[in-house]
Amino acid sequence: MSDSSLRVVWVYPDLLSTYGDQGNVLVVERRARQRGLHVQRVDVRSDQPVPTSGDIYLIGGGEDRPQRLAAERLVRDGGLQRAVDNGAIVFSVCAGYQIIGHEFVNDLGERQAGLGLLDVTSVRGTGERCVGDVLADMDENLRLPQLTGFENHQGVTHVGPGARPLARVRFGRGNGTGDGTEGAWNDTVFGTYMHGPVLARNPQIADLLVKLALDVNALPPVDDRWYEALRAERIAAATQPA
Repeated sequence: MSDSSLRVVWVYPDLLSTYGDQGNVLVVERRARQRGLHVQRVDVRSDQPVPTSGDIYLIGGGEDRPQRLAAERLVRDGGLQRAVDNGAIVFSVCAGYQIIGHEFVNDLGERQAGLGLLDVTSVRGTGERCVGDVLADMDENLRLPQLTGFENHQGVTHVGPGARPLARVRFGRGNGTGDGTEGAWNDTVFGTYMHGPVLARNPQIADLLVKLALDVNALPPVDDRWYEALRAERIAAATQPA
């Protein structure tokens, strides 16, 4: 695969990069380079235009005010929407997950428009904050092993008919709706509440993003011993009683 190249865009690291979410872009880079791919990484700060020529766009979590600022700038910029129209892949976490939906409640208590890239709508939960390790079964259509991650959010996200839940929780709260769902996805856009960073805990998801970007069905195998050790540790932690 040495003749192939991949352009990976990390969106607004100055606003959206909590709980080690920047590790997600590092994992995608490494997993691609292990397959002999040439990777160009582009870090786009919030005062810069979002390029439309990327293959994979990664968006992390953030506090309430940075989330509001990020959403305002992304809507105004329009680059991410145009990239998706061009076939780009998007993977978003927590605040980023809410931003790519239709709307969320911001730090001012106001309903704020998102990008509408994924058919989800988020509100602020009134119960206990969702905090802790999560274990969930991935949507069978994705053919991926169990999802492991760490959630820390007050948001409640409802998945509309234009998207599918990313996973069904065994332990944890996920979308916070009480229906057992976690995250959402459509053909090219993915959202989750999982930190970890989630792609370090679930490298097969990173591989899926690369396969979708390259439009291939499989990638050459790589040494997964480190990742599998981390997965086993975190899955064990999620299943132990508090």
